[in-house]
Amino acid sequence: MLQIRDAVLGDLPAMLAIYNYAVENLVATFDLEPQTLAQREVWFHKHGDRHPIIVAEYEGKVIGYCSLSVFREKPAYQKSTELSIYIAPDQSGKGVGTTLMNAILERARQLEYHTIVSGIVGGNDASVKLHEKFGFTLAGKFQEVGFKFEEWHDVHFYQWMVK
Repeated sequence: MLQIRDAVLGDLPAMLAIYNYAVENLVATFDLEPQTLAQREVWFHKHGDRHPIIVAEYEGKVIGYCSLSVFREKPAYQKSTELSIYIAPDQSGKGVGTTLMNAILERARQLEYHTIVSGIVGGNDASVKLHEKFGFTLAGKFQEVGFKFEEWHDVHFYQWMVK
């Protein structure tokens, strides 16, 4: 059975493997080099009660994770947050993303956020479908802002108003 829970430091190696797969094979992240465990520990500690990281665990193994992060540093943005979601490549299409999204949106409500923003690289249809399934709408597009795998990529920003 799939379990959703708050991430703990011990989850970082599994989360790192999922993330580094995306770094090396996908344009879902614009990191160009695999991250180290130390780098991900710094990332992990930037989160907390106000910016949770949750994991999807199946049979004792972390198979996906989702986080809310600071959207912008200035104080007027404190009721806005940015969502990221990563699923292990062998778990795609099995409902893990949907389950994580349900859980993180509920957390956003509990934390009294006003809006959530997600940046989705052009062509990532699975991520677009997942976000639209939950009512995210396209707010705008930045053209050719990321250069990865020898080509330019657009980033589409999707937004969800917390109710």
